[in-house]
Amino acid sequence: MGLKSLSLVLAALTLTILTSCVKAYTESVGGEPAQVFSRTYLTDFNTAWQSILEALKNSQIDIANQEGGYVQTKWTENTAEKNFTDSFNGTDAYLKAQYRFRVSVSKGIYRGRNTVKIRVQKEQLIQKDVLEGWKPIESDTIDEATLLYRIGRVIYIKMKIARLEDRKAKKEIESVHF
Repeated sequence: MGLKSLSLVLAALTLTILTSCVKAYTESVGGEPAQVFSRTYLTDFNTAWQSILEALKNSQIDIANQEGGYVQTKWTENTAEKNFTDSFNGTDAYLKAQYRFRVSVSKGIYRGRNTVKIRVQKEQLIQKDVLEGWKPIESDTIDEATLLYRIGRVIYIKMKIARLEDRKAKKEIESVHF
């Protein structure tokens, strides 16, 4: 193996060690998980905001700041669901499990049209026994993708209804003038 190949292997090994150390440090200090899912929609901010609230209607809202474009749900207990889904992976059962969503929305412009970028993050905490306390775990990404899908469908329906109402209003105006 040449000096150049050895240098590349050493660089890759160093990078791997450093990233795992950073991840371990972030987890030990309770850092934010890096899993944030986002999607951009061709709609206005108000339609997106109402769609987010409608998609989260089955969750209790803790913070809803429209001007800041931020929604956070209250912690929701999901011990039974987490134990059921994780039982297929061969993991131990959890004493308690809870999660919450953080959703942020920001305005933008794409080719002269209003857009919004919606970011979804799910925080999942588990407790395996009474002495351990709450521990954050990574999400399986299904709930984030589902929430973004729901928001997208609500936006689509709201925009479709608005277009139909515009057509109806134009037809009524035309029928009055002629």
